Amino acid sequence: MRWTMMAALMIAAPARADVVEASDSGFTVSNARIVAASPDAVWAAIVTPSRWWSAAHSWSGSAANFSIDPVAGGCFCERWAAGSVEHARVIYAVRGKQLRLNGALGPLQGEAVTGTMSFTLTPEGKGTRIVMDYVVGGHARFVLKELAPAVDGVMKEQIMGLARLFGG
Repeated sequence: MRWTMMAALMIAAPARADVVEASDSGFTVSNARIVAASPDAVWAAIVTPSRWWSAAHSWSGSAANFSIDPVAGGCFCERWAAGSVEHARVIYAVRGKQLRLNGALGPLQGEAVTGTMSFTLTPEGKGTRIVMDYVVGGHARFVLKELAPAVDGVMKEQIMGLARLFGG
């Protein structure tokens, strides 16, 4: 599904419990999973989004077109023969601990908003706790809090794809 089609579906999506806060001008969603892998193994997977990001939430229709350059200024990009898109820019990267990106995803990209997505990795037992936060704020031509549950659903789908790589 292309982002434009997804935008229409997102408006009608049911509420999710992982919307931390929401207002007319922004929202925060947070999702967490524990996986049976080291923080370094999880990091290696995060920076290879072609392995876990859903093709349904792409512009090209193929997850194989996603990449992340995990250094400050690096691109979370999607490239294909007919075009390309910068989904977000890396603003903080510490291998095995935290990756932070700045970018408005999908239908948010056409608005005057910014989004900060953080992946925080902490050892937990014999595995790693992954927390994926996405904080969005700014001006949009619609009420942002109405989009929060749907964005949470999309983020939940992504972290579940990541966790599946490790059997979670």
